[in-house]
This record gives sequence, structure tokens and C-alpha cells, in this order.
Amino acid sequence: MDSNYTVLARKYRSQDFKSLIGQDVLVKTLTTAINTGRIAHAYIFTGIRGTGKTSTARILAKALNCLSTDGPTASPCGECENCRAIAAGQHIDVLEIDAASHTGVDNMRDILDASQYRPTNGRYKVYIIDEVHMLSTSAFNALLKTLEEPPAHVIFILATTEIRKVPVTILSRCQRFDLVRVPVETLKQHFAWIAEQEKIELSDAANELLARAADGSVRDGLSLLDQAIAQTGGHVDEQAVLDMLKRADRGVVVNFMETLLSGNTAAALAKADEIYTNGADLAMLLNDMMEWTHWATRMHPAIHAGEVNNSPYTADQREQIKKIDSNVTLNTLSRIWQVMVAAVPEMQASGNQKQCFDMLIVRLMHIADMPSVTEILKNQSANKSILKPVPQPLQHSTEPVKIKIENANDLANALQESKEILLYSYYTSNIEVVEIKEHEIKYFDRRGDADFAHKLASWLNDKTGATWTLKRLEESQHTHTITEQKKEEIEADPMVASAMDLFADAEIVGIK
Repeated sequence: MDSNYTVLARKYRSQDFKSLIGQDVLVKTLTTAINTGRIAHAYIFTGIRGTGKTSTARILAKALNCLSTDGPTASPCGECENCRAIAAGQHIDVLEIDAASHTGVDNMRDILDASQYRPTNGRYKVYIIDEVHMLSTSAFNALLKTLEEPPAHVIFILATTEIRKVPVTILSRCQRFDLVRVPVETLKQHFAWIAEQEKIELSDAANELLARAADGSVRDGLSLLDQAIAQTGGHVDEQAVLDMLKRADRGVVVNFMETLLSGNTAAALAKADEIYTNGADLAMLLNDMMEWTHWATRMHPAIHAGEVNNSPYTADQREQIKKIDSNVTLNTLSRIWQVMVAAVPEMQASGNQKQCFDMLIVRLMHIADMPSVTEILKNQSANKSILKPVPQPLQHSTEPVKIKIENANDLANALQESKEILLYSYYTSNIEVVEIKEHEIKYFDRRGDADFAHKLASWLNDKTGATWTLKRLEESQHTHTITEQKKEEIEADPMVASAMDLFADAEIVGIK
């Protein structure tokens, strides 16, 4: 057994611009800049993992320091001392820095101090800062001035998967390149070439599954291919890849959605049980179902969305989806999408995902059977409504109910129920009600608010439907307010009295 085995992702890492797959715009721009001598002092590469950010940075470092020519070249030889050292990550003038483990300002100061010295073996000192978004704010600030005006012999190359976390002040000092996801067809050609170099058997179906599972990442795809080779001993077929991925294949998802839309609840639940027993993650299956619904909508003949060859389905699966679409309306697909989106947080919060998923299937079956709004309106217009008549509620009078005020407590309760908080508070705390008789109130106002009578009369007239007269007395009749009456009632309670006796000088300060 070879103890020095090198994984495919490292063994077949791009070593020059020609071997950098799927990034044609980036390659053209950089090669033209090198050939014309328009080399920037700072670059930033961004994109998802495995699209070639660090590989591009190393290739650029080789192009700047290759010894095969008198100056920078867009076609580094890969054989000279500098090229080999850079490829191995051992060149003294090309420093690869992991920003995740060098986040502090002191780390950045050490780098910037060292940048002032001229390169030892190369033409340029190249600083490759990977995952630059992980730097602290102070580290970014320390980098700003040097990044804007570095020494002539220094090139900064920044790489990140999260460009939004990089300050705008840093971005404005760099030439930005966005590395795109590598297309499925390009990945398939690359994997087939590697399989040929490694002398392994890779079926077309397995190759397509690997390319689509890679999701645009060359490294992810090569890691999966490496794993498939190790699992099968060099004979990689479709079933082996499906078993390795431990997930519901998109073909399985297509068949499952066809069963779901057939209206057979028992068959759909049985299919879900089978997929679950085979080890599929139900949360991932739900995501795959949402993906299917999205592409089924895109492929639906009613909207003519155009070419969908970039969908994650094989040609046979796309034909199957089109057949399903011929029996499904856009309205149904839209409702299914809404139900599945609502189910995502339910699945995350559920203690038993299988139970939650089964209930989701039942909901989807009923949603699929529901008629569209257009169908309902057509049936109603033809007096063939499929909806059962809904009993009409009894008609009630819309006139407001008039209240009756016969004593001071009735008035207090009515004010409280009407949520007249300010009026209620003033009335219960400051008003001594002497007499209430037919639409007339005699009272004494301890605070003498001139607006109180007007406000209360207006409210009474509105709520009772009668005209009230309020007569304010000039002298107190020593009648208790509503609050004082409640306080006396509470103090007279034997339980409260016993509690008061337990504490010296205790008193009731408020009633709520």
C-alpha cells in the first residue's frame, strides 16, 4: 500500500492558467494584464469553495516569479526552482496566510513590517491571504494604507468565500474577480479525463451524479470521486454513487413527486417510508422536493420559461417532469411550494422529523386536490359550485347597546369597561358623588377640574342616548370617593385586617 497517496483534489490541482477550468473570463483578464504589463498591486478573488481561488493565486504568483523568462509570463513553466517551490507552498517570497488563524492586528503588523524588505529569490513578494473576511476590524485598518500604496515589489492577493464581510475600503483598493460555479458539463469532462488518467471505470450516469452533487465546486466533486473510487475499487457506477451519497437521488425525488401528485395518499406515505428506511435525511429530502417544485414550475408549458438544461436533472428526468407538468396546473405547484416553505421551520423545530414529514405529505395531498379559484368561479357561474353552501350568520342590529347608570359604582364600571382610563382615574380618585337620579348627577370635585363636567357629560350623552345634567357643589358633603369606598371594603375584610396587624404602621397605599 502506498503510504504517500495524494488525494485527487491535490494531485490534479490547476498548475497554470490553461488547466484552470470554468473561469474563462478570469483567465483571459489576468493573462492579458500580464502580457501587457498591467499588473495590479492587489487582487481579491471571491466565490464558493472549490472554484479555484487559492489555485489562481498560486498560478499568478508563479507567473510573476517564473525564471523561464526575463519578466512575468502568462505561461509559467512549472519546472524552474521558483515554480516548483510555489506549487509546494515552500517559496520564501510567496507567503500563504490563513486569516482565520491570524486575525489580530499584531499578526498583520508583522506581515506589513516584513513586506518592506525586497524579495530574496523572486521578482515579487506575494502575500496570499486566504479567507480574508476573518480578519478583525483593527487588522483590516492596519492593512489599509499598505494595501493602497505597497512597495513596488509587493503583490497582495486576497481570497474569500464571503465578500460581503470584507470592508468596502479594502475592496476599493483591489481588483475584484468573481469566480463562478463550474458548469456541470465542464465538471463531467474534467472527471472523465481524471478517470482516464487514473485508469478507473466511471459510468456516464455516475459521472453526472458526481458532477451535480459537486454543486459547481471542483474540489467537492474530486473529493466525492476519490471516495467513490475507494468504495468501489475503481469501478464507479450509478448505484455505488447513490449509496455513497446517502441521500435520495433526484430520480427518486422525481418518482416520489409523481406519486404525490397522483392523489394516492397511501402510496405516497409508503414511498416516504421506503426513502426514510434507506437512510435519507428528511430535511434534505424536503429541500430536494422544493427544488423539484421550482424546476417543475420553470418547465411548465404555461409559462414558457425557456431552456432548462442547466437544471440538476438528467435528460430522462426532465422528460418525466414535463409529463407530470402536463397533468398539473401552475396553481397547484404554487400552493405546494407555499406549504413546503412553511414546513421548513416546522421540520427544524420538530422533535420527530418523520411524524412532521408524514403530516406534510397529507397536507400536500389535500392541497393538490383543491380546485383553483378560476375553477370555483366557473362552477359558481354555471350553478355547479363544488363548495357546500355556508350557513349565513344571524343578522344582529348594528346599533350600539345603551348603558344604564343608576349609582356611582355603575358609572365607575361603565367608564372602566369603555377603557376611558383618564376619565375613570379622575372620577374614582377625586369625585364625591352626592346623588344620581334621572339623568342628573350632583357631585363635589376635590381638585376642581373645569373640564371634567364637560367630558363626562359628553361621554354619558353618547353612551346612554340621553341628555345628562351635572351639578357641581361648592362644598364637600364628606362623601367617599369610589377609591375610598373600595379601600374601606378591603380593610374590613378579616383576612386583610389580620395581615395588617402583623406589621406595625402598615397601610394600604393603592388598590389595583
